[in-house]
Amino acid sequence: MKDVMGIINDTTSEESLKGITYNRSLAAVPTGGRYRLIDFILSNMVNSGIRNVGVLTQNNYGSLMDHVRTGYEWDLVRKKDGLYILPPKYNNLGMQGGDIQYYYNHLDYIQSSSQNYVVISGNNLVFNLDLRKIVEKHKESKADITILYKEMENISDNHRYTMLDINQEGRITDMAVNTKRHKGNKTSMELYVMEKEILLDLIDGCISRGYCDLVKDGFIKNIDKYKLYGYRYDGYLEKIDSIQSYYKHNMDLLNTNIWNELFFQSGLVHTKVKDEPPAKYMEHSTVKNAMVANGCVIEGSVENSILFRGVKVHKGAVIKNCIIMQKSEIKEGAFIENVIIDKEVCITAGKRLKGEISYPIVIEKKAII
Repeated sequence: MKDVMGIINDTTSEESLKGITYNRSLAAVPTGGRYRLIDFILSNMVNSGIRNVGVLTQNNYGSLMDHVRTGYEWDLVRKKDGLYILPPKYNNLGMQGGDIQYYYNHLDYIQSSSQNYVVISGNNLVFNLDLRKIVEKHKESKADITILYKEMENISDNHRYTMLDINQEGRITDMAVNTKRHKGNKTSMELYVMEKEILLDLIDGCISRGYCDLVKDGFIKNIDKYKLYGYRYDGYLEKIDSIQSYYKHNMDLLNTNIWNELFFQSGLVHTKVKDEPPAKYMEHSTVKNAMVANGCVIEGSVENSILFRGVKVHKGAVIKNCIIMQKSEIKEGAFIENVIIDKEVCITAGKRLKGEISYPIVIEKKAII
């Protein structure tokens, strides 16, 4: 994989996640007790041997930079190649609503990279895959562009995905973005493999015609010009594009089968290391089916929940089906159920908060309730 570079596109945002993304980009959203969404695709890349990774960013990327830093935890501190944070630039192209401008603004990085192939990924899909498999298949099939996809069972919300039509030879014959009436079940995982020169041609073609979106204008409008092939993925996948999908994904992690598949089956998921003491469980605490990160102190009751680093649960507090982020504090006698709590929140003594499984309550960063 020395001949493959990676690009992570963190320029998309989700309005329905504003309660969580107000102070951070989508790739920097915390998940699973001590991880961020970017950890999954970044780990997929480095575990597959990619050593040159660029991250396209937009506004609110400070939290992302604080998390990935120099790329040390992913073995990307290198004299040659490594991790590149590609910040946004002033857009003088008159384009709105697409990602082509971000690629165009960093053509110097793409062109100067020594690799001949590129793997491009979105910022909000959680899965674990050895990318060498899709790159090898891409070369064998002599495709121009290979798109990773999954066949979703009982799909009722296909408007969340880019839907694909694929013939018996594996070639993509049609693509539809945000459709509500597509009857297929093949969903793009927003991960693409192609030669670097094809990416440069797509960028140039879009810019010269006033187009702004890589998928809609680069792929779909050229579906007869380029050979687009699909590569099927059969493992765990969750697209984080709403509070409900974020909540579901974190609750999924309490299933040991999903946890083992996602974090161990195709390589470890790396993240920023923080030196904190082990979690402390006090004499009268009760914990059932929970993920508890380092630095937590628990005196109360925790059930079916995920606690990030440094969370304090005081005596008599009850937590059920909740996600509680770093350094938040649940005071004496408080009761919370089906709640997502951002960093450094304080739930004062005796407070009672109860959301629904289908519509959890979200408490924003540093709030005092």
